[in-house]
Amino acid sequence: MQLSDFDFDLPERLIATRPARPRTAARLLLAEGDRIEDRHVRDLVDIFRPGDRLVLNNTRVIPARLTGTRTRGEAEARIEVTLMEPAAAGGWRAMAKPLRKLKPGETIRFSDALSAEVAEKGETDLRLVFDRAGEAFDAALAQAGAMPLPPYIAARRAPDAQDDEDYQTVFARHAGAVAAPTASLHFDRPLLEALAARGVGFTEVTLHVGAGTFLPVKVEDVTTHRMHAEWGEVTETAAAEIAAAKAAGGRVIPVGTTALRLIESAAASGAIRPWRGETDIFIYPGYRFRVTDALMTNFHLPKSTLLMLVSALMGQERIRAIYDHAVRHDYRFFSYGDASLLIPGG
Repeated sequence: MQLSDFDFDLPERLIATRPARPRTAARLLLAEGDRIEDRHVRDLVDIFRPGDRLVLNNTRVIPARLTGTRTRGEAEARIEVTLMEPAAAGGWRAMAKPLRKLKPGETIRFSDALSAEVAEKGETDLRLVFDRAGEAFDAALAQAGAMPLPPYIAARRAPDAQDDEDYQTVFARHAGAVAAPTASLHFDRPLLEALAARGVGFTEVTLHVGAGTFLPVKVEDVTTHRMHAEWGEVTETAAAEIAAAKAAGGRVIPVGTTALRLIESAAASGAIRPWRGETDIFIYPGYRFRVTDALMTNFHLPKSTLLMLVSALMGQERIRAIYDHAVRHDYRFFSYGDASLLIPGG
């Protein structure tokens, strides 16, 4: 299984830099078995069935992009930092530009209320220890930081105040992600209420999406790729809700690849169970899904692990046909783009 098997031509004009408004106005490619329909997210009320259970990732994106200064004598250097994930040794792992200008023990000042010491420096990233923690850290970060837009958006425009709302789900609760679970960005409160009235159930899980989600695959034999690890939790209540839906004949439908990867990690034994910890599960064609019946997700990068995941669910030839259709019909791609609902079989 070669990396080139997951490549496709994507016109740059289809890369979305802003989301649809309202959220539910985004287009939805419905692929069920061999059938493809062009719909909109608002049509989910007619597509989902009573007894279906949607699995939602309730992680909250933190304003992880920071700009600060490093002072050495009378010389100052501007430093751009993107937080990646909490470090096991304390503090945060982060990327910095320019990394070469920093030394362990130096301080980066981001605002009058927030600074950090360079605790360790590696070849590609560093570990920062901030001068405050808990709610004081959250408040200072909210003032000094900006939303960590994906690289393919950040290369086209700077983040702004609108992204504070656009790049956060309406059910975000637990802070810790540095990237949004983007399929969930299509939901608003009225749609959630309409789905609930139809008899669709909701289960919340938490996976703190890390910056590693944007790392490219660098090996040609994709089976040798090592996934980044991300922290997640499936509570006892969540596991019980998912198990009950399966037992009753309902479909379990993760909203987003992050929710899918988490519940499949929690079902590694064959049945869904409460689970907490770091997962580096890598799903590619040949994987046997244990709990997932369908998936709502956005359109993914060529040669990405997420494209491999949807190929595992639907089959490689089927995904090629789905993506060919999406490109021909001008669907908008990536984090702020349109959605697909992928239902195997049919």
